[in-house]
Amino acid sequence: MSGSVVKCMKMPTGESKRVEYKVAVPESSEKYMKTVVAFANTQGGRLVFGVDDKTLDVVGMDEETIFQTMDALTNAISDSCEPRIVPNVTMQSVGGKTLIVVEILPGMMRPYYIRSKGMVNGTFTRVAGTSRLVSREMLKELILEGQNRFFDSEPCEGLAATDADITALCSSLKETAVRNTVEEKDKLAVKDVTPNVLRSWGVLTEHEGKIVPTNAFALLTGRMMFQPVVQCGIFKGTTRGYFVDRREFGGSVQDQMEAAYQYVREKINRGMRLVGVYRQDVYELPMASVRELIANAVVHRSYLETGNIQVALFDDRLEVTSPGGLMTGVTIEQMKAGYSKPRNRALANAFAYMNLIEKWGSGIPNMVRDCKAYGLPDLEFIDFESAIRINMYRKTTQSNGTPQFTTQLPKTTQFTTRYDTPVLTLKEQKLLQVIQEHPEMGQKKFAEELEWTVDQVKYYLRKLTKMNIVHHVGTSRKGHWEVMNKKS
Repeated sequence: MSGSVVKCMKMPTGESKRVEYKVAVPESSEKYMKTVVAFANTQGGRLVFGVDDKTLDVVGMDEETIFQTMDALTNAISDSCEPRIVPNVTMQSVGGKTLIVVEILPGMMRPYYIRSKGMVNGTFTRVAGTSRLVSREMLKELILEGQNRFFDSEPCEGLAATDADITALCSSLKETAVRNTVEEKDKLAVKDVTPNVLRSWGVLTEHEGKIVPTNAFALLTGRMMFQPVVQCGIFKGTTRGYFVDRREFGGSVQDQMEAAYQYVREKINRGMRLVGVYRQDVYELPMASVRELIANAVVHRSYLETGNIQVALFDDRLEVTSPGGLMTGVTIEQMKAGYSKPRNRALANAFAYMNLIEKWGSGIPNMVRDCKAYGLPDLEFIDFESAIRINMYRKTTQSNGTPQFTTQLPKTTQFTTRYDTPVLTLKEQKLLQVIQEHPEMGQKKFAEELEWTVDQVKYYLRKLTKMNIVHHVGTSRKGHWEVMNKKS
C-alpha cells in the first residue's frame, strides 16, 4: 500500500467531474461507492476524505487510526464493485492536517457497478460534480464499449438484405463519393465499394454463419426501425420562442445530412462579389465547416438514444445538437485538439469514404481554424448530460440588418436572405423526377421504377404532399399526380 507516502496538496477548490470531498468515511460504504463506480465508468477521479464538501474546510483525518481506515477503504472498494476495482489510496497533507485520497483510474472493463445493487440499479456515471444512475441507453453503450463493440456494427434485428440490396448500397456510396470529389482525376480514382469492403467497415457482419446487415446498413439505407431524422428550424431572435420555418429530413443518414446542409445553405445570408468579370458567392458562415459540423453530428451521435439531431438557425448563431453527449473518456479540450474516439465506427468509415467528413480527428480543429480565419467568434461547445451542442456564431449585423463581414470583401458585395425554396433530399428528388416524367403512375409502378419498396414510396409521397410540392388528382385508379412547387 502506498499510504506511507505523504505528499503536499493544494487547498481544495470545489467538487468537479473528477473530484469529490467527504468530511469523513461514511458508515455505509454505498454513500461513496456510487462515486467510485462513476469514476471508473468515466474519466477516473479522486475521492478526498477529510474535507467538508459544503464549506471546503480542511478538517483532516484521525491520524491514530488512519492506516486502518485506508485498509478498510481499499477492501470495501475491492469487495463491493463488479468488475473488481483496485484503488490507489494515499495520504496527503494540507495545512498540517492529513487527508486520505482515493484515486480511481478509468476502467477498461465497463460497466462497473455496485455488486449488491446489480448492473441495472448499480451502474453510475459522473455528470458535472455528481454521480448519477445511468439510463438504459447509456448502460447498453457502456456494455458495448467494455467489449470493444459498436452499436452500428451490431447485426440489425429483423432486417434482411438481398444481394441486390447490397449491390445497390455499394453503388450509392460510390456515387456519393464521386459527387463529393472535386477534381476530375480524383473522381476517376474513387475505388469501388464491394461486399468485402462493407464487411471491413462493419456495415455487414457474420452472424450464426451468415453474412447479415448491421445497424449501419439500416441507417445508410433508411431502413432502420424507427429511423431517426434530422430536424431543422429557423427561429426569430436568439431564443426558441418563435419559429420562422421548420423542416424534418428522413431517409438514409447521408441523405439527411446533405439535406440539412443544403437547408442551412439556403437560409443563411449569402453575398456576392465580383472577381474580374465573374460573380462569386460569399456566405456569412464557412460552408465547409457547416457541412462538417452536421456530418459529425450524424456520425458521432448515439443511435441508442431516441432523440433526433437538431439544426437550429438563430439571429446570432447556428446551433447543432446531437443526442448522446460526449463519449466516455473524451473531453471538449481533447476534441479541440483533434482527439477522436468514434462512437459509430462503421458509419465513420462510410462517411469518410464518401468525403462527407475529414479524416478522423481533424474535423473539429479544422472548424476552429476556419472560424478564426473567417472572422467569427470561437465555436462554443456545451456538454449536456445526454447530448452535446456546438454553436457556430454568425457575423454581427449593421443597424440596417446587413451582415457585417469582418474579413476584407470588396464594396460591391450585395447580400440576400432566402426563405422560399424547399430543400429536398436525394430520394425526394428522385421520386419527384419520376412523378414529373410519369404523373399517371401509381405507387407500385413508382416502386418498380425506382427499385424501392412500396412503403418507401408511400413515405416520400406523404412528405412531398405535406410540403405542398405534389398532390394527387382523381381516384387511386384513374387519377394522376401534379407538381405544385415548380421551384423545388
